[in-house]
Amino acid sequence: MVARVILPCLAIGMACGQEASQALTIDQAVDEALRNNLALLAEKQNVPISKAREIQAALRPNPVINFAWDYLDWLRRGLTIDNSAGPSEWNTHMDYIIEGPGKRPGRIALARLATVVTDLRLIDSIRLMTLNVRSTCVEYLLAKEGVDLARQNLKVFNDIIRVNEAKVQAGDLAGVELIRTRVAQQQFENTLRQAELRLRTAANDLQQMLGRKTKDPGFDIVDRLNERPVVVILSEMKSQALEQRPDLQAQRKDAERAAADTRLQKALAKPDYTASLMYHHQYGYSNGRTFGLYLQFPLPFNNRNQGEIARSQLETRQAELRGQSLETVISTEVENAYQQYMSAWNLLERTKGSLMAEAKQVRDIMEFSYRRGEASLLEFLDAQRAYIDAVQSYNAARGDYTKSLFLIDAVTGKSVNP
Repeated sequence: MVARVILPCLAIGMACGQEASQALTIDQAVDEALRNNLALLAEKQNVPISKAREIQAALRPNPVINFAWDYLDWLRRGLTIDNSAGPSEWNTHMDYIIEGPGKRPGRIALARLATVVTDLRLIDSIRLMTLNVRSTCVEYLLAKEGVDLARQNLKVFNDIIRVNEAKVQAGDLAGVELIRTRVAQQQFENTLRQAELRLRTAANDLQQMLGRKTKDPGFDIVDRLNERPVVVILSEMKSQALEQRPDLQAQRKDAERAAADTRLQKALAKPDYTASLMYHHQYGYSNGRTFGLYLQFPLPFNNRNQGEIARSQLETRQAELRGQSLETVISTEVENAYQQYMSAWNLLERTKGSLMAEAKQVRDIMEFSYRRGEASLLEFLDAQRAYIDAVQSYNAARGDYTKSLFLIDAVTGKSVNP
């Protein structure tokens, strides 16, 4: 009775675990990373922070209220007309700063351009995050292919060992040959363990990039490595990159921001005026009530903000030079990505052609011959290793080709401007 209750519960628990361990495609992994990666979430806060600075830049100065109470007879000496010690009085006045022309609009323009630069830099971080997640997914898929290959090889040798054990018992095979096959089997078991370790490491690295705080043992990527030919034109890649790359757009906007800062610093060189309105009240033996109007402004004889103006002008030139340098860097990145794509595609074409078929054919022939006793174990191992090398080269070529396509999307800005 207990077993009947426990077994269905275990089955339900395993089913729930399988539902929780949902397999992802590469695009789904990218979406999850863009939502949950902690470093990216922290950088996203820069945009609302910059917008808060926009609000601050648009604020006007606060008026200032002053209150004074003078000529108080706290020492009880007497306040009379004869001693001119009084009468007591109180006054209040309000000061308001009238900003010089161009200061508030300059602050607003500078803050808005800073927000644009911040937003573009966030988009560039998304571009780089997308590339990193895609590349890590490719590494995971390659590790999974390596595990599958190692398991297949181990299965072949397990079958051979069972056959050899039967031959040894029947007296048709020397015992030393069985020992040799078991040694080879042990080597393939070690290869499988190493491949499984690489797969677990890749899964952990990928889940960390996705922002997962706990590692899911059932995590999996179910996408496939790309083998389809794609038409890529170098001139179009360069034009797309110079038009779409968010880091280049951010650098160009940063030059505009620096120019706006220069305009603001020139406006700050103009003085602010302070207007004051005062009400004055005397009491005691006098009953006077008066108003006063004041205007205060500094004389810009010495400080005309010369240093900040010079600094902003130099930063404008610096931003322009950085933009020109970045254009050169992007052009080089595009050319390198194109060469990497062409090399990966040519290697993939050569690898998936006759090489794979020939290696598999030789391996199958040598396995058949070894089972019939017509080939030695060394000959079969050589054929098996040649086949393994061919499959690994083919998988690596598919991985490099897939990465080259993802790199093209990144260097041209297509990954964030589909």
